[in-house]
Amino acid sequence: MEGEERLRARDYGLHLGALDPGPTNAITDVPGVAVGHTTVWKGESVRTGVTAIVPKEGIRPGRPVPGAVHVFNAFGKLVGGSQVEELGEIETPILLTSTLNVARVADALIDHVLGQPGNEAIESVNPLVAETNDRLLNDARTRPVDREAVYSAIDGARLSAPEEGSVGAGTGTVAFGFKGGIGTSSRWLPSASGGCSLGVLVQTNYGGRLTIAGAPVGLELSHRHPRTGGAPGGSVVVVLATDAPLDARNLRRLARRSMLGIARTGADGSNASGDYAIAFSTAEGGRPVPNRAMDPLFGAAIEATEEAVYNSLFRARTVTGRGRTVEALPLRATLAILRRHQCLSADQDPGIPPP
Repeated sequence: MEGEERLRARDYGLHLGALDPGPTNAITDVPGVAVGHTTVWKGESVRTGVTAIVPKEGIRPGRPVPGAVHVFNAFGKLVGGSQVEELGEIETPILLTSTLNVARVADALIDHVLGQPGNEAIESVNPLVAETNDRLLNDARTRPVDREAVYSAIDGARLSAPEEGSVGAGTGTVAFGFKGGIGTSSRWLPSASGGCSLGVLVQTNYGGRLTIAGAPVGLELSHRHPRTGGAPGGSVVVVLATDAPLDARNLRRLARRSMLGIARTGADGSNASGDYAIAFSTAEGGRPVPNRAMDPLFGAAIEATEEAVYNSLFRARTVTGRGRTVEALPLRATLAILRRHQCLSADQDPGIPPP
């Protein structure tokens, strides 16, 4: 993976929405949430990995967090989703990977939970594992994400802002015909709106016509990249975290709103796109947020999801695998389009000239 330094979307002056981001503009701005990656890169044909989102230290069966799932289009694999839907609880780290690795990752996650001190009496575990299909760049049939990779991602999860782009579960993914990957963003809600935080992490691997802050970037790039800008199919997984005291019902409503953020990016919602959202709350105690107070959280979920997608594209680098090369989003050309459509802050310029 080569190329110049690639910054996040906000570093180039792209400010989205009405709410401010958290200190690091990442899902880990929600207190207690940790993220870890393992990238599996072997030879000329293996480009995949696993990403772990740990909702809070000590999560396990018997000590779950409130959670919910939303399925926009079920062309995908979500292990453990039905129990989360039924009980409104998440009891393990949330793992993202590639399609044919789901079963192996779920099995390793069960082993990891059973092996933790204090879990000796546990006889049932509901692992939560989601995926997107990275077969364009990765030899999926080799199923190379093993137990060691899963343990490394979970045990290596940190409270600091996670790496983005072509890393972990995003190593081999493609979005809008460009290199996709892992992206994250967050929003702080002012005290008048609850004084809480919300963070999002996405695994982007879906199609459509790329739109950034309303600008038709994919359309305007298509003359230079004729095979991109309208690529169909693929999938996306959105993970939302908040420290607002939400019950499972309102977490499900929150998860649904993330798909509005995905729509803003130009997604086509195609038949072959598996689109999932997983939401959880780290709050302990307190009265659940009532329905009438949910609007600020809905807005935060939409804004953070949209920005997380852009970060996944801005931070991803060109990757070659299986004899194919998927180019990273061309930043100079993209920024020139955004300048022309007045989407960038005039007082913020990282020094990258137009093409």
